[in-house]
Amino acid sequence: MLLNLFRKSVVNFRFPEHVKLAPLPTWQPVDEHFILTCQVSGGAPRAHLSVMLLRGEEVLERQPVAKGESTEVMFTVLAKREDHGVNFSCRTELDLRSEGLGLFQNSSAPRKLQTFVLPMTGLHLDTLRIVEVGTQWLVSCTLDGLFPASEAEVHMALGDQNLEPKIVNHGDSLLATAWVKSNEEEGTQHLVCQVTLGDQTRSRLENVTIYSFPAPYLTLSRPQVPEWTTVTVECKAHAGAVVTLEDAPARLGAPRAQLQLNASAEDNGRSFSCSAALEVAGQWLYKNRTLKLSVLYGPRLDERDCPGNWTWQEGSQQTLRCQARGNPLPKLKCSRKGDGASLPIGDLRPVKREVAGTYLCQANSSRGVTKREVVVNVIYHQNIPAIIVPVVAVITLGAVGAAAYIYYRKQKKQIYELQKAQKGWEKSGKKLNTPATPP
Repeated sequence: MLLNLFRKSVVNFRFPEHVKLAPLPTWQPVDEHFILTCQVSGGAPRAHLSVMLLRGEEVLERQPVAKGESTEVMFTVLAKREDHGVNFSCRTELDLRSEGLGLFQNSSAPRKLQTFVLPMTGLHLDTLRIVEVGTQWLVSCTLDGLFPASEAEVHMALGDQNLEPKIVNHGDSLLATAWVKSNEEEGTQHLVCQVTLGDQTRSRLENVTIYSFPAPYLTLSRPQVPEWTTVTVECKAHAGAVVTLEDAPARLGAPRAQLQLNASAEDNGRSFSCSAALEVAGQWLYKNRTLKLSVLYGPRLDERDCPGNWTWQEGSQQTLRCQARGNPLPKLKCSRKGDGASLPIGDLRPVKREVAGTYLCQANSSRGVTKREVVVNVIYHQNIPAIIVPVVAVITLGAVGAAAYIYYRKQKKQIYELQKAQKGWEKSGKKLNTPATPP
């Protein structure tokens, strides 16, 4: 009896030799379940042995340890955003308090969990679709709703040319920008942006067409010619392009256009414009080139540029405009006949009577000489009464005399008509009542 009591009071126990949390996924997608495994070796009695899964110091779940020397206890967990960067661990408990002993614990080394969100859609790549050879331009790649955005990796490339993106994160948004320079090879190349987070990648690809399109080649047979010289204007385009030369005969789809003219003074400074058009990836591109023609001609002094007669009121503010045309630009000098006084050209000033007179304007250049007379009349205010009053008096007297004469002739004619009518009535034995003769 005593032996049996002694046997019941003796308890054989052994601590777990090994407690380990199996490796976690490198990256775990948020809102997906995954399994954590606690590996336990040894430990007895197993009826008093259990395993807990810890999130930091928070106990998520507890399970008993099955019999056997080595056991794996599995826990199913739903990954959350807040689990990112958190340590998980396993802890065993050998509870012998019912046997008068204590509670014995043993924990595994912690493992850190990394969770992420990488949307399936929403990756945008913005770029030029057609680019001229040698052009540098900026491309951008954006993605919203990824977590943690700061951990994402971005790869960008044009064909086999790797780019160096600059990455900016704002909350759950990512913006990657990079400068691209097209190479010398024409054709279509792939521009790609790849965003990698965790063990997943999202990609976006756009086609970029590289083209070569120099401006048209515009020439003048001679850029500077004397007046009445024949000038040939020619425009040529890059292969595959078509040109249009202003004022030249229309030739649809032609890579070359030509124009001939007999240059006159009116053509001096004339611009000739050539436009080239090239279709690239369904779009029409245009480039222009312009040249100016210089025509050498002698001085011109005509009514348009230098009126021959000016009449002004004394004291009024006036500007005398007289401009000689020519190429090269002629020098102009206007001198008054008699005393050689200069004509004040181009200055705004009050008109004085002393400026009146006839001037000889002469324009000189290496192409010749031309002359023109300019008459300046000045109306004097004080001369108006002496001239106008006698004229008005003569006109008034003349008008009064003419009116009196006309009135007298009318009255005389009426009296004659009445007298003639009266004689006719008297012969016929009738009497005519006549009005009183006016005085």
